[in-house]
Amino acid sequence: MAALAVTRPNPAFWAGKRVLLTGHTGFKGGWAAIWLAHLGAEVTGLSLAPDQSPALFDLAGVENLTRSSRLIDLRDAAAVEAALSGQAFDLVLHMAAQPIVRTSIEDPLATFSANIMGTAHLLQALRAQTALQAVLVVTSDKVYANAETGRAFVETDALGGKDPYSASKAAAEIVTQSFARSYFDRAGVPVATARGGNVIGGGDFSRDRIVADIVRAGQAQGQTVLRHPDSTRPWQHVLDCVAGYLVYLEHLATDPATPRALNFGPRPGGPEVSVGELATRAVQALGARPWRHEPDPASLEARSLGIDASLTRSLLKFESQLDAPEAIDWTMDWYRRQGEGADALGLCRDQIARYEGLS
Repeated sequence: MAALAVTRPNPAFWAGKRVLLTGHTGFKGGWAAIWLAHLGAEVTGLSLAPDQSPALFDLAGVENLTRSSRLIDLRDAAAVEAALSGQAFDLVLHMAAQPIVRTSIEDPLATFSANIMGTAHLLQALRAQTALQAVLVVTSDKVYANAETGRAFVETDALGGKDPYSASKAAAEIVTQSFARSYFDRAGVPVATARGGNVIGGGDFSRDRIVADIVRAGQAQGQTVLRHPDSTRPWQHVLDCVAGYLVYLEHLATDPATPRALNFGPRPGGPEVSVGELATRAVQALGARPWRHEPDPASLEARSLGIDASLTRSLLKFESQLDAPEAIDWTMDWYRRQGEGADALGLCRDQIARYEGLS
């Protein structure tokens, strides 16, 4: 495949933009807030309090980078409306969600409420915004009906979901489309969804996340347990993910022909890395104990998952810059240095600057 002159987030576009970012207290949302502030945007954060300790939000002082940080529950429609009342936004990046598959199986109703109704409440409140240029709702690569064929999904594939998390994200896609067609299209405001792969990066301390589990096990001199070491995932570094979302928002705001749903994932033809291979590389980087396998026959998690980001490459001139091994190395370098006492915000800024300098 021919080399691509990859588009990066444009500081001239983002400088002074009033951005509503939901989920800024989470892992991906924290990185998004840091990068948006670096680009000169005026960020208003809307989210629950961090549900992990430590949290990137606290370690990196993300609240101090925002114009306003509001801790509210998107499942509370009145609270969402009140939080947005009297404020004007140019762009919206909706990242708030209940993102863990096993949590969704344990508490499906809370997951449906957060991921479906939380999205609906936000879109309803945004109908009163008169300055909006574009809205991007982040869903997941798991929105597709997965028959375990091994084929990478494209944007025209059928939506589905055999576990509550996947189903909730597929439903959020439909909710977003319905709001777009019923209200926002006629107001000339593009509303789209971004379907991202499995994201890794420094600062993720969530439950049931492979890298966070490895870091915790290493700190406790314990052993990481893998349920499905042979499973494959479209691993993507958080900077590739966030960069793609920002570039997508730029296009939505400036080109009305931009598609309303796009995939974001690894570069086509990159190395496929299994869960076990990722864990081996990560524990070696930390000098931790090797992982062990404990099968979970009741698990509903897909064994094979791939996402085709060719349309994003051709239309946005954007693709991931880090392949899976590089993403793992960048991730574990962040944790190693942070564990040695380096400042979390400084580490994030260093990696953003390094990423911006990639050719």
